[in-house]
Amino acid sequence: MSGSIFGKTFQISTWGESHGKAVGVTIDGCPAGLPLTESYVQADLDRRRPGQNPFGTMRKETDQVTILSGVFEGRTTGTPIAMIVYNGDHHSADYRNIAQCFRPGHADFTFTQKYGFRDYRGGGRSSGRETIARVAAGAVARKLLAEFGVDIYAYTQSIGPVTCQSFDRSYIQQNPLSMPDPNAYEKAASFLEEQKRVLDSAGGIVCGVAEGVPAGLGEPVFDKLDARFAQAMVSLGAVKGFEMGDGFAAAAHAGSENNDPFTAIDGKIQKTSNHSGGVLGGISDGSSLFFRVAFKPTPSISRPQQTVSADGTPISLEIHGRHDPCIVPRAVVVVEAMTALVLADLLLENAHQTLDRLKKAYS
Repeated sequence: MSGSIFGKTFQISTWGESHGKAVGVTIDGCPAGLPLTESYVQADLDRRRPGQNPFGTMRKETDQVTILSGVFEGRTTGTPIAMIVYNGDHHSADYRNIAQCFRPGHADFTFTQKYGFRDYRGGGRSSGRETIARVAAGAVARKLLAEFGVDIYAYTQSIGPVTCQSFDRSYIQQNPLSMPDPNAYEKAASFLEEQKRVLDSAGGIVCGVAEGVPAGLGEPVFDKLDARFAQAMVSLGAVKGFEMGDGFAAAAHAGSENNDPFTAIDGKIQKTSNHSGGVLGGISDGSSLFFRVAFKPTPSISRPQQTVSADGTPISLEIHGRHDPCIVPRAVVVVEAMTALVLADLLLENAHQTLDRLKKAYS
């Protein structure tokens, strides 16, 4: 299998399966001297950890991270950083009934077509549990970006038909759905309880924000900042849509509505609006980065669904096991992680884009 490596300068390689012994990540390219501890990484993994609220899977995992290499006396050494999280509470027997058939909405059929067989236990490599590795690596990238004053956060904008109408950042981590609107949270919680009752699931939208990002990150052709974000977000298993700034709504605007005027305040050039989401020509413009990521409903549902067995025989399938009725709340920290990975990579790439910067590094 190829395609498990992400990034160019700040590069990560993830490995492991949902019901294997462990999942983990190796980071190559992190600068030496960055303060880093397991407890710092653990804080983000705890936000992703399953079994913490009634709207997520009841799989109980500690998701305890161990740093195997690349850190000495609390600081990165500049060598590859390897991290591992052991799996514990996996019930592989729950998946025996789907070993010889294809679950609707899952990668069972495509994995079988590509590789000739598949690890049917919880989805194997295509499981959302792979995102543990991304979150661990993203925590390191976030730590690096904090050294430059970059602040990253994400939140649930909508779940099913319920959309936030107000914004209180402090409320995001005060509710299990990571919504910034108390009224929307109450409505979304009731909606998800009903979806659970009828053995169904829901999707939603996560908003990502990065503040304090310097102007100049991203390349003007294939490696545009928004293109790198799009790849990062759509690489998440359940993501079906991505938009930056006004996104698809911009298609209905006139240029006079969509353009962001420039002004100068105290000698600093800045925009008076941010329809672009902080990116112009594929390069960060110094304003806040803002984007949205659409997640499909969890495909594992317990109500009967029509499918076929491996030999093409029609069957009715009920998926058992422990699944999230909505993966969106636990995906919030994953979106933050991917944001940090993209920005850390481009920040390091940008350090040698001009002769003056290169000379300064060696002066």
